[in-house]
Amino acid sequence: MTKLISLTINDRHYDLAVPPNRTLADMLRYDLGLTGTKKGCDEGDCGSCTVIMDGRNVNSCLVLAVQANGKTVTTIEGVETDEGLHPIQEAFVEHGAIQCGFCTPGMILSGKNLLDKNPGADEAEIRTAISGNLCRCTGYQKIVEAIRAAGKEMA
Repeated sequence: MTKLISLTINDRHYDLAVPPNRTLADMLRYDLGLTGTKKGCDEGDCGSCTVIMDGRNVNSCLVLAVQANGKTVTTIEGVETDEGLHPIQEAFVEHGAIQCGFCTPGMILSGKNLLDKNPGADEAEIRTAISGNLCRCTGYQKIVEAIRAAGKEMA
């Protein structure tokens, strides 16, 4: 049994038939091939599956695909622009904020969502915004610096 859903992902409209127990993360990765959304813990603890849904960060491993019906979703694949990398992606590269890369999509989306609303975010606001994302490699400082630098560029 499947449910029909209609949603927008990265500015592209989709009509899909999905099993009612299919997570948004699995739909993105396995049905649509958007593998930038990582699957880590499958419990909502690590943030590697973070996407932006209707302007809010969500752990896509905890959201059923049917719950995304009628919603707008941005994945890491939707961040890059026609002109190239988004300023936050450039800042992650320039500031050495990428190590193994597993947390990077979720960190970038969490940072981007914050900066879209508040490009002048201070360090405490940035740390709060990424608090749902775990990184085992960088110690967070370079990630915070990258997000702050991107905010200055976006302001």
